[in-house]
Amino acid sequence: MCASFSRQPPTAQLPTAPAAMTDSSPVTVGHRSPAVDFPAWQSQFRQAVLATVGEFVAARTASQLDEAASAAAGEMLLTFVSSGKCLRSTFMYLGWLCGAAPSHPALSAAASLELLHAFALLQDDVMDRSSQRRGNPAVHVQLAEWYRRRGLSGPAGRFGESAAILLGDVCLIWAEQMLRESGLEARRLQQLWPRYDAMRIELAVGQFADLANDIRDQPSLRTVLDIARRKSGNYTVRRPLEMGAAMADCDDRTLTQLGLYGADVGEAFQLRDDLLGVFGPPATTGKPNGGDLLDRKAISVVVATYEMADQSARRELAELVRADHLDDAALDRFRAVIIATGAAQRIEGMIRRRVERARNVLDHVVIDYATRTALANLAEACVERTA
Repeated sequence: MCASFSRQPPTAQLPTAPAAMTDSSPVTVGHRSPAVDFPAWQSQFRQAVLATVGEFVAARTASQLDEAASAAAGEMLLTFVSSGKCLRSTFMYLGWLCGAAPSHPALSAAASLELLHAFALLQDDVMDRSSQRRGNPAVHVQLAEWYRRRGLSGPAGRFGESAAILLGDVCLIWAEQMLRESGLEARRLQQLWPRYDAMRIELAVGQFADLANDIRDQPSLRTVLDIARRKSGNYTVRRPLEMGAAMADCDDRTLTQLGLYGADVGEAFQLRDDLLGVFGPPATTGKPNGGDLLDRKAISVVVATYEMADQSARRELAELVRADHLDDAALDRFRAVIIATGAAQRIEGMIRRRVERARNVLDHVVIDYATRTALANLAEACVERTA
């Protein structure tokens, strides 16, 4: 691969109002269109975010990753950031709309979270030894294969993991750079930094706790939920939403209410992720079959299974978690025990209660109807997903 990139991402544009709009005045990503056709608005916004991130990464890759190996890594990264659901950037932009008008600089600032997320995913896949991400080989697996094809000395797997960690570091730096260069006024960015720093620290500390979290230690459900809140919930929903609202000059009461909404939706998001990690087919999740069970992770649904299991079920669980290898038949047994105890239904109930609480909080937030409706719809999208 060469250092010059011929594939250029499309130019980013703010999405226009859906066709269902009857008002002929120009409307972009803003207050009214999400309430008319939220799926269309979300799809348009996602495309604008991916185009914005793609432009940034393509420019930086061509100028800063110009050697053979780093150029190959840059191509992989450009492909990697061209997908994704863009949940974090959507929450951040909706936070902005809670207090300000649609804005290209605000969209660019929100889009920078996709690079922060790329950093987290690249390194998470190395730590979890995950072979797949978004239905494709994980980046460290691709880098190892690139190394292997060239017949270079040393273990290809070790190279792939090390290179992916370094590429993640580049994404972390670029994320902050993209945010600083978004075009937002300095005073608005100043209001964002404390929450941005808190989010990054929570992510790292939560990931560290997750590394040491093993079902064989039988942690409590409260402990597991606390880890999930820091590692995923706050990082996915609460902090991005608060950051956008803080940039938009929302008052303290609004920020507090949005934080309560974000905490509940973030937890619900992670609880759904836990269920998908056990029951979701790889074809839709883009991740290995039963990866969390294979790694003996203390995720919420497994911990709930231990708490609800009778003596016979606990014996079977103990046998499964002590096994040196879990084949497909063993994974099916594991899932059957989870279902039989009622743990999966318990987690579903916890998801629904959190979404209901979040929607109740929204009823008391002083924001316009369309932004409130979009946040309510996005909460549902977070828990009704299949990937």
